[in-house]
Amino acid sequence: MKLIKQAFVLALLAASCLLLGCDDGAKPPSETPKRVNEFETGRFALQKMLGMAHLWAADAQPMQLRSTPTKESDGHDGKSANWRAVFGSRARGKSEPFTWNGLASVAQKVDHGVEDFYNPGNRSTQTWDLNFLKVDTDKALAVAQKHGGKKLLDKEPNTPVAYLLDWNAQSSRLVWHVMYGESPAKLTVLVDASTGLYLRKE
Repeated sequence: MKLIKQAFVLALLAASCLLLGCDDGAKPPSETPKRVNEFETGRFALQKMLGMAHLWAADAQPMQLRSTPTKESDGHDGKSANWRAVFGSRARGKSEPFTWNGLASVAQKVDHGVEDFYNPGNRSTQTWDLNFLKVDTDKALAVAQKHGGKKLLDKEPNTPVAYLLDWNAQSSRLVWHVMYGESPAKLTVLVDASTGLYLRKE
């Protein structure tokens, strides 16, 4: 009789498990997080490349920074998914390009190119200190919009916006070139990257 009662209790427990669904402690395999596109302003993209540049050369300093518009990022918000920076090393007498790509389809976010000769005495390819970069691309775009950019985009909203940052040896200042349109640009507005002041348009 006792055995019959025990069997009856076990049968009830088994039935309860089937009805309620027993947890055997096993967790479903975790899904790999879905990658999404990332878009950055110029200053933040440059910071992402800086670490690899310093692994290449401890004294590496930027010479130029440029964005490339894509179908995913037209530059209208001061950001891009594709940035390329060229760094120079006085100690090595070399320059090297680095890229940051925020597109989800790209496996390696930061990459580098091939070394080239670098002459620190060449005024057209001077490196600059990061402390000069106080104004980011979103602020430079806001200035450019007030000097012809908004009017152009209102008329031609599909026009991509690209950004170029370099050192102007003649005026001894770091300059953002906000470029509306490509090859050639329909409008380029120059903005001081240290003060945010409008310089001129081309």
